[in-house]
Amino acid sequence: MGRLHTRVYGQMPQVKLVGVYDVNAESAQEAAEKYDTRAFADLDELLSQVSAVTIATPTITHLEMARACLARKVPCLIEKPLAKDSHEARQIVELAREHNTLVQVGHIERFNPAVRAVDRLKMVPRFIEVTRISPLTFRSIDVGVVLDMMIHDIDIVLKLSASNVSRVDAIGVSIIGNVEDVCNARLEFENGCVANLTASRVALKTERKLRVFSPDAYVSLDYQKKYGIIAQKSGNLDAIRNAVAKIRRGEVEDLSDLNYQDLVNVEELQIDDVEPLRAEQESFVGAVAGNHPSVVSAEDGLAAVEVAERIVAAIKPQIL
Repeated sequence: MGRLHTRVYGQMPQVKLVGVYDVNAESAQEAAEKYDTRAFADLDELLSQVSAVTIATPTITHLEMARACLARKVPCLIEKPLAKDSHEARQIVELAREHNTLVQVGHIERFNPAVRAVDRLKMVPRFIEVTRISPLTFRSIDVGVVLDMMIHDIDIVLKLSASNVSRVDAIGVSIIGNVEDVCNARLEFENGCVANLTASRVALKTERKLRVFSPDAYVSLDYQKKYGIIAQKSGNLDAIRNAVAKIRRGEVEDLSDLNYQDLVNVEELQIDDVEPLRAEQESFVGAVAGNHPSVVSAEDGLAAVEVAERIVAAIKPQIL
């Protein structure tokens, strides 16, 4: 992820890419040569010359890296999850407040064009269903699938529901180690919304889909294809009521005679083609410049980690 961030920063005209730092000096030098920047051997030297940084290090080092940056009042974009647990995530939130310095969390799905299209609809969800499955990548297998993959969807669900989680039920299965590789979680929210999340990193295919049901509309998104559809009650209610009336009057003897595509008006969502990582970094740079608040705050990152911990706690007795 550090290399990806470096590439995008190097393409942004309003940004000067000062350099990269990595504990592996060879890795830092390779990235610096590829993206025409400087490799720093010392983190403090880098921090003395920059206005903002991305922290794309192993999750267990996020607190240490954030502490070094925030002590110098250097704003940070910290890759997801914010920290390895809620205790360390809360410390990062407190450090950001103490030093009055911006922290944004790299929940990149917030910047997925399809998700941003749904956000513009201002829906009030009653039920949310998310599926995120893929074959094993052998990356991040030191943590379970909840912190590795489901964390993306936890953040999105928390944003869409706009409510606190009141109940967590979950089931998980371990395939390759001592942590969960497959998980299904059911979240109930204080406002009555319910979310069902499924994540697997040992599937035979890749699928990333989101479905949102509200009293006024239904939305289905395919993250990978950046494609979505919406069916709104306002455009379908009269046609459905007319069909029901015909059935009750006996005018329709065989339900197969009804053409449901004629009854339900489905529209494609208007989705742009902006690269999510570019949109994320544009947002971060804009927040650092004071043009707008951070889209994904440190508090948002903490909330996602807290819910992830509740899910893991619910499934742990099943996999130990």
